[in-house]
Amino acid sequence: MKQLIFVLSITLITLSSIAQKTNIDILLKDINIIDVKSNKIYTHQTIAIINDDIIAVGNASIQSKYKATNIIKGTGKYIMPSLWDMHVHFGGDTLVAENKMLLPLYIAMGVSHVRDCAGDISIDVLNWKDSINKKQLFGPAIFTSGPKLEGPKSIWPGDLEIANEAELKIALDSLQKLKVDFVKITDNTLEPELFLKSIIAARKRGWKVTGHAPATMTIETFSKNGLSAIEHIGYLSRSASNKEEEITKLKAEGKISSKEANALYLSSFDSAIAMAKFKKLALNGTAVVPTINGSYVTTYLDINDHKHDDYLKYLGPALKRTYNWRVQRAANDDAAGIQFRHQNFEASASLLPLLYKAGITILAGTDAGYLNSFNYPGKGMHDELAIMVKYGLSPQQALASSIINGPAFFNLSTQFGAVAKGKKAELLILSDNPLISIRNTEKIEGIIRQGKYYDRAALDLILSNLAAVISELK
Repeated sequence: MKQLIFVLSITLITLSSIAQKTNIDILLKDINIIDVKSNKIYTHQTIAIINDDIIAVGNASIQSKYKATNIIKGTGKYIMPSLWDMHVHFGGDTLVAENKMLLPLYIAMGVSHVRDCAGDISIDVLNWKDSINKKQLFGPAIFTSGPKLEGPKSIWPGDLEIANEAELKIALDSLQKLKVDFVKITDNTLEPELFLKSIIAARKRGWKVTGHAPATMTIETFSKNGLSAIEHIGYLSRSASNKEEEITKLKAEGKISSKEANALYLSSFDSAIAMAKFKKLALNGTAVVPTINGSYVTTYLDINDHKHDDYLKYLGPALKRTYNWRVQRAANDDAAGIQFRHQNFEASASLLPLLYKAGITILAGTDAGYLNSFNYPGKGMHDELAIMVKYGLSPQQALASSIINGPAFFNLSTQFGAVAKGKKAELLILSDNPLISIRNTEKIEGIIRQGKYYDRAALDLILSNLAAVISELK
C-alpha cells in the first residue's frame, strides 16, 4: 500500500510539473547572444518567445519551464536583433509592383525595419506599412516620411512643393492626415529661409525632421533650429572646413558654384575645427545618416563594374534601368572629374570616426532603392556596415548604428535594441560572430519576424521564388 501511495505521489508531482509549464511559440536552446551595447557575447543561452515578445532569457535551467511549439537548437550559432535600415527609397510611379517585390527581399537579408525617406508612391508605401503591421503582407516594418518638402519645380517627383509659409502649413496639414512618422526636407529648389521655417514648424507639431542642408547656411544653423538628422555624410564636409562661414556667404551670394565650393571645403579641412563643430551638433541632438556605401559605389564606378553582380537577379528590370542615369553621369567624367570625386568621397568618409568621437549619433542607412545605382535593398545594409568599419568604426559601433540607434530615433528603445526579456523578438541568427568580423552579418542561418521563424531553407526559397518571378519580367 505504501509503495502504491509513493508511486501515485511521484506521478502527481510529474503531472503537476508538466501542467505548470508555460506554452510558448519558440524556444531557442544553447545559442550565443550578441549584446551589441556591451560588445559582449553571452554563451549557451536559452530564449523563450510568445508571439513576437521575448518573455525569458537565461541558461539551460529555464528550459524546463516551457513547452514550445517550435524548438530551435542554436549550438555554435549567434543571435542578435535584426537590422534596421534608416534610409531607403521606394519610388517610381510606374514601378509600384517592382518596389513591392523588395519587401520580402529585405526580410531575407535580415533587415526587419526600414525608414522610407520619400518618393512618389507614398500612398502605396503607407498601405504596405499598414498591411505589414497587421501581418497581412510579408515585409519589414516601415517608417515613412511620406512625400518630402521641397520648393517649386523640384526635380524630384512626388514632392510637396511650397513657396511660402501658407503653403508650408497646408503641406504639414496633409502630412498629418497621412500620419507620417517623420518629416523630410531637401534643398533642390526650396529657399533656405523657408527650409529653416519648415524645420521649426514641423518640430512644433511633434515630428522629428531630417533632410539635406542647403549650402547657403551653415550646418550649425540648421542643427540649432531643430534638424533631427542630416542625411548623407557629404554635407558634413562643410563643418570640417575652417572657412565654412566664408564659403557659405559666397554660395549665398551666387559667387561660386557648388563644385568650386566643394573644392574649397576640401582644401580648408581642419580636424580641430571639425571636432568643435561636430560637438555642437551632438549637443543639439542632430544625428547623421552617412549612407556612404552608395556614394562609394558610384564614386568608384571607374574601377568596379557592377553590371554583372549576382544580386541584380532579385531586382526588377525597370527598377534596374533607373540606375542608368548615375552610371552615365559617372562615365561622362574626365580624368580630372574622376580624381575629384575620389578625393571628395575619401574626405567625406574620413569624417566618420570624428563624428563618432564627437558624440554624434550615427544612424545606419543605405539610400537603397530606385535611382541609386547598385545600392542594393537588403544587401546594402551589410555593405554599409562593412564600409563603416573600413572607414574607422569598430564592428560594435557599426552594429549599434543600426540595431540600437535605429529604434532610439523613433523612441522605441524599450522594445528593441537587445535580446532581452521584454524586448520584441525581431531576431537574426548567424553562423559566426559579427563583433569579430562585420561581414559575418551576412552569414544568416535564420530570422524571427513577427512571431515566425524562417530558417535558411525558407529564406533561400524566398530568394529563389523572387528571382524566378523577376526573370519573367521585361
